[in-house]
Amino acid sequence: VQLQASGGGLVQAGGSLRLSCASSTSFSNTNLMGWFRQTPGKERERVAIFAGSSIVYSDSVRGRFTIDRELSENELYLQMKNLKSEDTGVYYCYGSFWGTDTFGQGTQVTVSS
Repeated sequence: VQLQASGGGLVQAGGSLRLSCASSTSFSNTNLMGWFRQTPGKERERVAIFAGSSIVYSDSVRGRFTIDRELSENELYLQMKNLKSEDTGVYYCYGSFWGTDTFGQGTQVTVSS
């Protein structure tokens, strides 16, 4: 399984970005899919995830980020609004396929203050 994330870039604080993730296999093959990030000096953390039909957001992004998916297109999205400097990091698309955790290559998000 290959996950290809895109949409990162440089944005000013308060701005928005939309990340996309394309999967080489159908997201219908998993109940767990979402986004993680690794910010400077920190461990990789879960940002937002679909667990079945439920959605779980980290406290740090709740109310600002929205995860969405288009299963027919094997696409996963992360709409990020009101970005803050602490959101700077590498964002990874994630899926658990047949019991194996899979991460994409990551896309860099840089928020300038």
